[in-house]
Amino acid sequence: MKIAICQYNPEWQNKNKSIEQIESLLVNFDKQTDCLIFPEMTLTGFTMEAKNFAEEIDGIGINYFMNLAQKLKVDVFAGIIEKDESDYFNSLFHFNSFGLIQAIYRKVHPFSLSDEDKHYVAGNEIVVSNINKTKIGLSICYDLRFPELYRLYAKQNVNIIIDIANWPIKRIEHWKTLLKARAIENQCIMIGVNRIGNDPNHEYNGCSAVFNPIGEELLNAENGEKIFYCDINLKEVKLIKEKLPFLKDIKLI
Repeated sequence: MKIAICQYNPEWQNKNKSIEQIESLLVNFDKQTDCLIFPEMTLTGFTMEAKNFAEEIDGIGINYFMNLAQKLKVDVFAGIIEKDESDYFNSLFHFNSFGLIQAIYRKVHPFSLSDEDKHYVAGNEIVVSNINKTKIGLSICYDLRFPELYRLYAKQNVNIIIDIANWPIKRIEHWKTLLKARAIENQCIMIGVNRIGNDPNHEYNGCSAVFNPIGEELLNAENGEKIFYCDINLKEVKLIKEKLPFLKDIKLI
């Protein structure tokens, strides 16, 4: 499986400008790619103005990513501020290669240090999606600090876990270490997609990364604003689980 990661600097709270930036990065996009993954709150940055930027099914961002997936004929994973009746969620949408919404994950752990929990409702379930029967677990940013969530994905025998983020430089070593740990302990491919640039509160240097199930770093994209590509060996994931069947020994006390 070949994945593409869009690591970029979104225009703060400006969806149309952010879309223009993404389009400029996609000019020479390699269409021999299975999926394209974007950072958390892809088009706005990590805003707490949920009411002003939340979307329903006809929203700017949802329509853009649906059309993009269909045009490129790849699966797209993007961060959307989602409105559901009177509730707002920090969500990760999976748009399949036909441009349809295949899955929606709502962030289980809002980041209380930034008052995210005061503006967004917490999700309450894991979401396992798939591409060609490859099982993919979904998560967002701060979730990465809570291994219990990822254990539930391990129990579902996922091959890949994605975490999209707005993770600042001052805690970037945590990001890299936790991504590697989640890959090793759950024997899966761990994909972390972060942003670069600045918002009113933080500075970001990306460090989007991919780790295989034994903790080897397949990609480390520090600072660059571009589309990064990475080939994933799914047969290797299966082989490691068979040779080192650690997950069968889990005892949840």
